[in-house]
Amino acid sequence: MPEIPPQYLEDASGYRGHAERLIVAEDEAAVARALGEAAAARVPVTISGAGTGVTGARVPFGGWVLSLEKLNRIEIGQGEATVGAGALLGELHAAAQRSGQFYPPDPTETSASVGGTIATNASGSRSFRFGATRRWVRALRVVLADGTLREFERGQAVDFDPGTIPLARVTKNTAGYPLAPGMDWVDLFAGSEGTLGAIVAARVGLLPVPPALLGGVVFFADDAGALDAVDAWRPTPRLRMLEYFDGPSLGLLRSRFPEIPKRAEAALLIEQELDSEEDPEIDAWLERVEAAGAFAEESWFALAAADRERFRKFRHALPELVNDTVRRSGALKMNTDYAVPLDRGREMLAYYQRRLREEFPGRYVIFGHIGDAHVHINLFSDPANPKHAADLLVEFARQAVSLGGTVSAEHGLGKRKVHLLGLQYTPEQVEAMRTVKRRLDPLGILGRGILFGADADSAS
Repeated sequence: MPEIPPQYLEDASGYRGHAERLIVAEDEAAVARALGEAAAARVPVTISGAGTGVTGARVPFGGWVLSLEKLNRIEIGQGEATVGAGALLGELHAAAQRSGQFYPPDPTETSASVGGTIATNASGSRSFRFGATRRWVRALRVVLADGTLREFERGQAVDFDPGTIPLARVTKNTAGYPLAPGMDWVDLFAGSEGTLGAIVAARVGLLPVPPALLGGVVFFADDAGALDAVDAWRPTPRLRMLEYFDGPSLGLLRSRFPEIPKRAEAALLIEQELDSEEDPEIDAWLERVEAAGAFAEESWFALAAADRERFRKFRHALPELVNDTVRRSGALKMNTDYAVPLDRGREMLAYYQRRLREEFPGRYVIFGHIGDAHVHINLFSDPANPKHAADLLVEFARQAVSLGGTVSAEHGLGKRKVHLLGLQYTPEQVEAMRTVKRRLDPLGILGRGILFGADADSAS
């Protein structure tokens, strides 16, 4: 049996697994044949995207790996696109841009597969205005666990009662299945992490490129000023990004961006749609920055696409630098994906900072989607003592849930974070999710170990 290339056995977190067979499907029919064969043999199958995730969802532990990378067609229409699961997010963005349109969800990693972003209900910096991926999916083509190919349109309700799962009072949530009577099939599969079917294609919504965009990186002397600005700026019309960087994040970024002000201990990245390059909102930002006590002269603002691309690289450089640091240390990536209600965001951030100063001084960064009260903690942990970091992340999860939040806002839980599902939901609610899983995958072959752990969904 040929050896499986290592890139199919790991994800971006450094999590690794093993498998007996790799299948790289040529088309949808090949996906259906593979799953039909697996069902007949009762062999577990892990659906493989581009490997950019950090939860281990695409990492197999036995069985077969089914890669959808060749299902990569992109057809751009007016107001929508039809996309294969293996198409890369960056390719969709580029194709939409050429037509004068854009795909609103903006997950950070543009080398992610579109199917993977749907499977995790991914989101990103533009989700502050446009919401997560699920909102933009209009139809799905899905191969079920028995090899049956189905197409589901937006508005097509499930034909059984899935039960009801209470949702956290947050703007973003991808922890488990969002069960509700009469819910869309589309909403059930989006965010299900490959546990209910293999998403092979999707029809997604596009919007016209706005007449102008203003981007900015605003620097502050301290967190208090930045957080006051978040509260003041959150209601700004047509603001589509509101991102946060703490002092340690800026320290890491200075290796690539030495022009960051030396006195800056926090920053906010903003982007706003404008009616034109003469829009009065441009002058309004000078007033906002001055009122916030930010570094007005040293902050960055731009209308030109090339300059705004520099800001995008600034934002995306941070997770790259974090990943590089973690890889060099030999540790697994230790990070959070928790979100809380908007009115508890400041309280959650203060809790993070206090405990991190106590437990991991000088070995963490905090950044991300503060407009949605959803910031990421990344720990530079000791490879010889991963439990120290793991225990602190569980503590943070409990705190987020106690504030009405979620243990996963955009990454999903995969295999690495299955222990968090029971922190957010009761055993009865988790069982309701498992019941849906058994209905669509009675042999438990799809995504074994994802969401519910290795033993909960294995074939009986």
